[in-house]
Amino acid sequence: MSHAKKVISLFSMAAAAAVVSAAVYAADDSVKARIAPIGDVCMSGEDCAAAPAAPVASGPRSGVDVYNTSCMACHATGASGAPKLGDAAAWAPRVSKGMDVLYASAINGLNGVMPPKGMCMDCSDDELKAAVDHMLENSK
Repeated sequence: MSHAKKVISLFSMAAAAAVVSAAVYAADDSVKARIAPIGDVCMSGEDCAAAPAAPVASGPRSGVDVYNTSCMACHATGASGAPKLGDAAAWAPRVSKGMDVLYASAINGLNGVMPPKGMCMDCSDDELKAAVDHMLENSK
């Protein structure tokens, strides 16, 4: 092989190596981007922990709001035997026991079927009572 052909061959191999190397580095960067953490953990006492506090509710929620965010999942579908909104016949035996009993069931839960507070652990007793009242008013 002539000297010129050897130089051209070496140059071609170096160019190919550069292209492959660039592809490997580009792939490496894309892999790093895909597996990078979504966020950071900030521990109390670190500078980043001075984030603004989460907004606090400005007042009690209405029965409609509580129903829409917590009660609807079961009381719109009848899941686990929950009386549906609008079904007066399903609500009648519960109402016949008295409102205090009905409110207590909503607040404390009932027989492992109705969870305490309907899983709305940040709801006040008054908010839960308002949700029960909303369901009854719309089930006549």
